[in-house]
Amino acid sequence: MNQELSFSLLTAWMIPLYGFVGMLVSLPWAAGLFRRVAHRPAAYLNILLTLLAFVHGSLILQEVFQSGPVDLSYPWLTVADLELDISFSLSLTNLVALELITGLSLFSQVYSLGYMDKEWALARFFALLGFFEGAMSGVVLSDSLFQSYFLLEMLTLSTYLLVGFWYAQPLVITAARDAFLTKRVGDVLLLMGVVALCSFAGGMGFNDLYAWAATDSLSPLAATLLGLGLIAGPMGKCAQFPMHLWLDEAMEGPNPASILRNSVVVTCGAIVLLKVMPILQHSPVALTVLLVIGSISAIGGSLVALAQVDIKRTLSYSTTAHLGLVFIAIALQIPVLALLLLFSHAVSKALLSMSIGGVIAATNCQDITELGGLGSRMPATTTSFIIGGAGLVAFLPLGGFLAFAQSIELLSVRSIPFMAVFLITNALTALGLVRVFRHVFLGDALIKSRRAAEVNWQMALPMVALSVVVLLTPVLLVRLESLDGLLAFPLWAAGLVVGSGLIGLLAGALIPLSKAWSRSLNPALRWFQDLLAYDFYTERFYRLTIVNVVGAFSRLAAWFDRNVVDGVLHGVARLSLQSAEGLKLSVSGQSQSYVLTVLVAIVLFLTAVSWFLT
Repeated sequence: MNQELSFSLLTAWMIPLYGFVGMLVSLPWAAGLFRRVAHRPAAYLNILLTLLAFVHGSLILQEVFQSGPVDLSYPWLTVADLELDISFSLSLTNLVALELITGLSLFSQVYSLGYMDKEWALARFFALLGFFEGAMSGVVLSDSLFQSYFLLEMLTLSTYLLVGFWYAQPLVITAARDAFLTKRVGDVLLLMGVVALCSFAGGMGFNDLYAWAATDSLSPLAATLLGLGLIAGPMGKCAQFPMHLWLDEAMEGPNPASILRNSVVVTCGAIVLLKVMPILQHSPVALTVLLVIGSISAIGGSLVALAQVDIKRTLSYSTTAHLGLVFIAIALQIPVLALLLLFSHAVSKALLSMSIGGVIAATNCQDITELGGLGSRMPATTTSFIIGGAGLVAFLPLGGFLAFAQSIELLSVRSIPFMAVFLITNALTALGLVRVFRHVFLGDALIKSRRAAEVNWQMALPMVALSVVVLLTPVLLVRLESLDGLLAFPLWAAGLVVGSGLIGLLAGALIPLSKAWSRSLNPALRWFQDLLAYDFYTERFYRLTIVNVVGAFSRLAAWFDRNVVDGVLHGVARLSLQSAEGLKLSVSGQSQSYVLTVLVAIVLFLTAVSWFLT
């Protein structure tokens, strides 16, 4: 490690620890060692530590921006020929992602003070947010695949704990369990890929893996299995088909956690996939699977979002759709495009999540068919929804527009069908957001909206600040040296992007909405509406196939264990007891009988041995 590095660079390893320290300092309040009414100190300490992490990351970003990337490595474990290091890569991309995570975490924590003001377990919630932030910060800075996997596991655990925060509610427990088990499926497959890659490459550092991938070659079968294992983990983290249902169910958790889950948690999974992208070049099958999964998630998620009446679930499926576009960009080996999509989506989706959180806090309602007329009652929340939606659907000239316009230009050369996927997804997203806006913010105020008032300042402040960030996203993106050609797209690409957004906007504005009949009276239209509302009956399909098959094997294993394994053991035990009872009656107390028995046994033993030897 170079001793000429500045103090801020040398202490970069501390940035993930800020979140973990925030978790630790919150534990006394979370454990009830202090009065429960005095839970705010834990929240203030976490906000202060997150602010320190953001400032520390900003200082490092400025130095790396001027002098170039830096790698830090600290020996951790050496066993035989296995050497594991704690390593960090301070590249421009990783640091921008870090600032995105710490910045949105800071906004979310301030927002939480207002949203969960009456929550008696506020200290426990902030402890979990600190754990969440530390795991995400470590993932984006990690320069080792094994270390990334370890931190992804911590992210899975923190997701489970945050989704199950209100553990007294049965639906919350089910949602937390499903989120954990769904991610575990991807994590186990990813672990298989990590172990295999360690055996093949002999190291876990990404630079070592890239060097191995450039020179070594695997058999087609090994390359395919390795590639599928490496993409399985990010698929679960990014809520991609067929492991996408957990994000929808995770909306049962507190909304401030949903802000991070819909914006930066999925970003962390995609960044890990970006880091293994050079290795996936050896597996055309894995790249094809990524393209198929991304396309299904993008179109399918956008369609399913149109039929949801829960305001939080409309955003969760939108997240699945946009991360599907990121998967397509990664599969086509366009990392700059994937990063543009990730960063523009993260800030816009966080702002949208804050705005709908304000609606829920003001009305205690999540059903959009029971809301209306909030535009005049909640101006800050309404403005935040409009700005966040505009940034998400590529409204000129926000960050989403730059990302989509760049996408159309690049895809027009590589793949016309996937360019169509991008445009259709943009149009459907615009249609869905306009539908939600009309239901919630326009029209007459219904019963649950009549007494709604604007959110408190602790919720409004981060919404206003993040609105400014969304408006300035194009300026922030253009300032990056690696994105010099960001504005060098043709007018026809910009026209297609704007046109797709306008089509979705007009369709959303003209489509008839009925609050009284949220389901159509037309049987054919109602069948299609239910098909989308129930996510193409994916959950029912899983229950009839995978769940029932696993359940049948479990019952068979239980029967075999109970009747065969336990039966044999119990039979041997009963035989031993019966033999003991029989021998007990043969005890006479005469020593000559015992001597005779021993002599007969010795004779029989010697006879048997001699017979076998001859």
